[in-house]
Amino acid sequence: MYELVQVAENTYYINSPSKIGVYHVSDDDVWLIDSGNDKDAGRKIQKILDAQGWKLTAIINTHSNADHDGGNNLLQNRLNCAVYSTPMEVAVVENPILEPSFLYGGYPFKKLRNKFLMATPSKAQDIATAKLPEGMEYFRLPGHFWDMIGVKTPDDVYFLADCIFGENIISKYHLSFFYDITAQFETLDFVEKLEGKLFIPAHAEAMEDVKPLVAANRDKMNEILDKLLEICTESMHFELILKKVFEVFDLTMDYNQYVLIGSTVRSYLSYLVDQGKVECYVENNMLLWKTVTEE
Repeated sequence: MYELVQVAENTYYINSPSKIGVYHVSDDDVWLIDSGNDKDAGRKIQKILDAQGWKLTAIINTHSNADHDGGNNLLQNRLNCAVYSTPMEVAVVENPILEPSFLYGGYPFKKLRNKFLMATPSKAQDIATAKLPEGMEYFRLPGHFWDMIGVKTPDDVYFLADCIFGENIISKYHLSFFYDITAQFETLDFVEKLEGKLFIPAHAEAMEDVKPLVAANRDKMNEILDKLLEICTESMHFELILKKVFEVFDLTMDYNQYVLIGSTVRSYLSYLVDQGKVECYVENNMLLWKTVTEE
């Protein structure tokens, strides 16, 4: 873990729980794509950079989940590097309490104010103002989080953040976190059409052909939608729906999973309501959800 892997002339990644992209611009100038999950990850990244004699110029955060920006603070304080992301992600990078607050739907109790859901704050800037290395591009990958992006290096290598997950993950955990289901389907369609030398998702192995994994992710999303339609054949309030989802997919609830899976299930239900496949209504002071039956 935390080995530096070269995949093209100037493009590398650090093999870690959430893969970290490294683009070597010149002899003493490198850019990172994400920074790992905490200060320990930051230390390991710095050790790798020092061993190569590289100077860290900037970090691009694909999004503001703690496992992608958790190393920012240490690296920024030690190496005085810039941090860039999109404006909505910058807001969370600088104010990490926003993530558990949004997931929980209120002020998060202490057990939700943890490093898994909250990185240490760092100072970030809008990536639109960044002077990117020549030939480097970023592109939007909405769906997973507020305004997630991917990065293409001049070596024709795509870093895809959390827009797709490895088959081992989707078969074990089933429900990956998504904020906007419509946007996620659109992102899968977009990624499926990309042409490049190599594709590196944060939570899957690097691959030359991304299409099979895109299809597997799409199939799992459709499976979840079908299960929710089955679960909601009778009017049901949300907590019972969530309980049944955990049972159907043999998941184990803890505090983090409650807010992550709970938020994701709400997003799926919103998608189904907007598609006219589920109705929601208030009855006996409860918000209920029910699958629309065809007449």
